[in-house]
Amino acid sequence: MKAQKVLTQGIVQGVGFRPYVYRLATDLNLKGYVRNLGNVVEIIIEGENTESFIERLPNELPPIAKIDSMIIEDIESENYSNFEIIESGDTYSGVSVIPPDIAICDKCLEEIRNPKDRRYKYPFNACTDCGPRFTVIESVPYDRVRTSMDEFPLCDDCLVEYKEPLNRRYHGEAICCSECGPQMAFYDGLNKIDCENPIKRGADILKEGKILAIKGIGGTHLVVDAYNDDAIKELRKRLNRPNQAFAVMSNDLKSVQNYAHLSEKEIKTITSNKRPIVILKKNDNYPFPESLSPGLHNIGVMLPYSPMHYLLFDESDIDTYVMTSANTPGEPMMIKNEDIINGVNDYSLVHNRKILNRCDDSVIRFRNNELSFIRRSRGYTPEPYKINYEVNDLNVLALGPELDVAFSIAKDDIVYPSQHIGNTNKPKTLEFLKEAIENMQRITKINEFDAIACDMHPHFFTTRLAHQLAEEHGAELIPIQHHHAHAIALANDSSIDEMIVIAADGVGYGSDGTSWGGEILYTDIKNFERLGHLESQLMPGGDMATRYPARMLASILKDEDLIKNYANYFKYGEIEIKNIFKQLDSGINVGKTTSTGRVLDSMAVALEICNERTYEGECSMKLESCAYYSTTELEIPYIIENNTLNTTEILREVVRLYQNGEKKADIARAGQIAVAKGLSELAIISADKKNLKSIGATGGVFYNEAITDTVKNCMENNGYDFIQHKNTCAGDGSVSLGQAIIAKKK
Repeated sequence: MKAQKVLTQGIVQGVGFRPYVYRLATDLNLKGYVRNLGNVVEIIIEGENTESFIERLPNELPPIAKIDSMIIEDIESENYSNFEIIESGDTYSGVSVIPPDIAICDKCLEEIRNPKDRRYKYPFNACTDCGPRFTVIESVPYDRVRTSMDEFPLCDDCLVEYKEPLNRRYHGEAICCSECGPQMAFYDGLNKIDCENPIKRGADILKEGKILAIKGIGGTHLVVDAYNDDAIKELRKRLNRPNQAFAVMSNDLKSVQNYAHLSEKEIKTITSNKRPIVILKKNDNYPFPESLSPGLHNIGVMLPYSPMHYLLFDESDIDTYVMTSANTPGEPMMIKNEDIINGVNDYSLVHNRKILNRCDDSVIRFRNNELSFIRRSRGYTPEPYKINYEVNDLNVLALGPELDVAFSIAKDDIVYPSQHIGNTNKPKTLEFLKEAIENMQRITKINEFDAIACDMHPHFFTTRLAHQLAEEHGAELIPIQHHHAHAIALANDSSIDEMIVIAADGVGYGSDGTSWGGEILYTDIKNFERLGHLESQLMPGGDMATRYPARMLASILKDEDLIKNYANYFKYGEIEIKNIFKQLDSGINVGKTTSTGRVLDSMAVALEICNERTYEGECSMKLESCAYYSTTELEIPYIIENNTLNTTEILREVVRLYQNGEKKADIARAGQIAVAKGLSELAIISADKKNLKSIGATGGVFYNEAITDTVKNCMENNGYDFIQHKNTCAGDGSVSLGQAIIAKKK
């Protein structure tokens, strides 16, 4: 009798893969077994139809399963009497992955809305096709005993479903019901309130304009009525977030279409089972107060993804809520009930299931109708990337930069990116980073590292941690230049060996010890060469010039009399301006930067759009939103000398046009376009020098749609291939991926 062993790797645990294998094998009258083996699923098949099994296996998969590789081996027959799912083992060390958390499926949603179903209004309903995975798992193989569901033994009814191979809950490790699963509780301040329906109680207090914390799948949201200006302003006050836009959740697509424009791709993404936040443009019917997304032309929107979200909307006539992460700025989300009920919220909806892996909402934006991740987290993490180059066999931990951190672990030709971690200059977030690394090691079964990759910046907390971990693991420490890492993450997206890259962002530690951020790089994966950049400008007061970009504008314009027109943007008026110019002359506490972000921030100040950065990217984002409403095309010339774009002359022209009474939006658009065209020309000059036709764009500046479109058009109109991020973040969220690839490149 023919017998074969099949080892499958990919998203094959926790997705109904073993029940699927069982059904396929029995349909073909095959004998043997299927089981989890650590990071792989092992299948033994005996019978006459093994070839049909292998042919059909990858083509009829469950909704969220994915096979990356199959190793097939002929073996001796054991004459099994039937086919069965057997107990998991832990003997294989290959690379595989636990799937991400995804939205409730239609069948489970129908159950919680059906009064005759035993799971009616139950907020933790799930099956093998939906629900939590990454946030509840402690280690592999993925079985209930290694998840936070282990604390909730199945009742008799659920156990029948769990053991029935033809049931969609067969070996669904997150399944439960109101008899055996987690429960919600409602708190008024610190006091637990007994109520039959905690979610309805939560919906009722939201109508009253109160702030409600809702513990969800991978973290906690602070929730208010999106139409209530007073509630939004109170939430801002308590969070100390005066201006940063709040994301919202609407009950369905029709509600979203009432206030935002959606393309076909945006509709497909926002309604996908990954349910990210999608940044959408406001339409003319936008009904929400300005306090929701102040100074911006767009808003972050998501649809419900957990049963409790749907139940919240079912209990209310409000169609859109603010849903923002329950954390103080820069710190990780709260996941413990004690912390949640002691938060800034008035009331709390919590539950008694542990969140083992925090996972914030993913954020996506489309530019020129192409998807770009701003934050890759829930719904996507920890689905791995494949390295599209020949690599060494080192196990690598790459820690990323310092802000908007996501780390990566690489083994063989696979990179496991972490969920969004955040700003590691905050002690709690740095601790979260350490915990998340340990959790990812357990899930991937990668216990030791041969190399630790980090940013070149000597004072980043991640750099210090890299030194510590390298010593603990006896690993090689590999510092990597920030923009080189950006470029390689982009190159891997498109499997390009060498290209010219425009790297434009706020800050990255340069090879010369200064701050870079407007760079033209040549890279051949392992190495890079700086071929051009923006004009180097002085930063009076270092980070002070980042928070208060009027200081940066003073440095760029180099005209004290002109800057006095903006005296109200300086705390101490003309006295402070005079001292800044003295500081620039003396060179004391003055850094150097080629940052595109600082130029755009200065432009926002020059046009009196924004004078203080209260959140990352605020001034540049408000500049983009102002430019979005431009009606007349102005042109600002630019000058390139010695492979350097003169940004001083661009800013002077912005100020001149503003003083002459040109429309603010038109100047904002023209200023952005001038910078984009200047960077494009620098890149084309470099591409011609290297005889290359591929030019890429990376860095946070390329979330700006107008700049991205301009660069794309410049490249394509001149016969070059424009490369942009597709499956990775243009911003710092992909830096660790680039670091890992560079560390593993042969």
